[in-house]
Amino acid sequence: MSGYPKIVHTEEGMREGLQIESANIPVDAKIRLLDALSDTGLKEIAVGSFVSPKYTPQMAVMEELVTRFTPRPGVRYVYTALNDKGRERAAAYTPPLSRKVLEYATRVDMCDVFAQRNTNRSVAQQVAAWPKTIEQALAKGATEGCMSISNAFGSNWSGEVTLEQMMHMFDRMHRQWEDAGIEVTRIGMSDAMGWNMPHQVEQRVAAIKERWPKIRDFNLHLHNTRGTALASIYAAIRMMDGNDTLRLQSAIGGMAGCPYCGNGRGAGMAATEDLMHMLQEMGIDMGVDLYKLIEAVWLAEEVVGHPLYGFVSKAGPRPRFDKLYAMDMPHIETLEQAKHFIKGPQAYEGAHSPWSKPITSWMRPEAPQGSAAETAPDLRAAAGGKA
Repeated sequence: MSGYPKIVHTEEGMREGLQIESANIPVDAKIRLLDALSDTGLKEIAVGSFVSPKYTPQMAVMEELVTRFTPRPGVRYVYTALNDKGRERAAAYTPPLSRKVLEYATRVDMCDVFAQRNTNRSVAQQVAAWPKTIEQALAKGATEGCMSISNAFGSNWSGEVTLEQMMHMFDRMHRQWEDAGIEVTRIGMSDAMGWNMPHQVEQRVAAIKERWPKIRDFNLHLHNTRGTALASIYAAIRMMDGNDTLRLQSAIGGMAGCPYCGNGRGAGMAATEDLMHMLQEMGIDMGVDLYKLIEAVWLAEEVVGHPLYGFVSKAGPRPRFDKLYAMDMPHIETLEQAKHFIKGPQAYEGAHSPWSKPITSWMRPEAPQGSAAETAPDLRAAAGGKA
């Protein structure tokens, strides 16, 4: 394999994130957050869900939100709608919402308990719906299909899902598509309960690619319930090449959750700032301004009223060039002081500073090249002669 897959990313903070937060967050605050996200360079943002406020009161202000926010050119604004009424509501605001990409997908949950809690349908009912989906695809002249499995790694109620169990279910779907003469080109694995492990992601991607080499488009929707989502995403990237597409979802600050899985806000997602930082450092340019993204995370913390769960929003990106820290800065001990990477020296004003004189070093680009540099030739050589 050569090169990295094409990464298609969707920001889920406004949907997955806010749906588990207080229903009393003012719409003005939500608009500020959506506008801030729009200015970060993110290419696709989920703005929320057109669903019944009876079940998800956090989404009761969708019409006002999409009427008043400021859309940015080049950003796709997507949404969730689970029935015809929801789709009709969203259609009235398209644009600025982006038109849905028509996709015919057979779907099933690997946990019958979660299926009933989440969709009020059993696994048997989900499987029984496959033929209708495929008939609709045939009627519209579709030449490509998609198959997707939820809770692909395990369930809090029924335990681990083995590779064999998952592949058996995919096989059943694939045969129905094949019998209809429609090629499956896209596949999805979702994990609302956070059972993903990197080695299992590797095994599943490898098995799919071996069984169906023509499937080159993967969607991976992972929750970070047990802290493995980012590692699992990395594992998936390493199993793919430049001919593949990997679709990923994450949420700023890692804010997300699921009221149906038993973990609540504990069922967060990979933090978008952590994911974008990792991709950037791997040489995968997503066009995102990390510093603006971090400021959006700080705004999100203000909006929801509590700290969020990412790491890069607290320590900052790995500093480069003009972002390198001041050498004689005082002791940095609190999270507020650590925000100096954006806020500057005012973030640590008054902090304890034991240095009796300024600290200088040959390792910094601005340092004079003299006798000090000659005292550490091995380090300079190891650094390639520069910082």
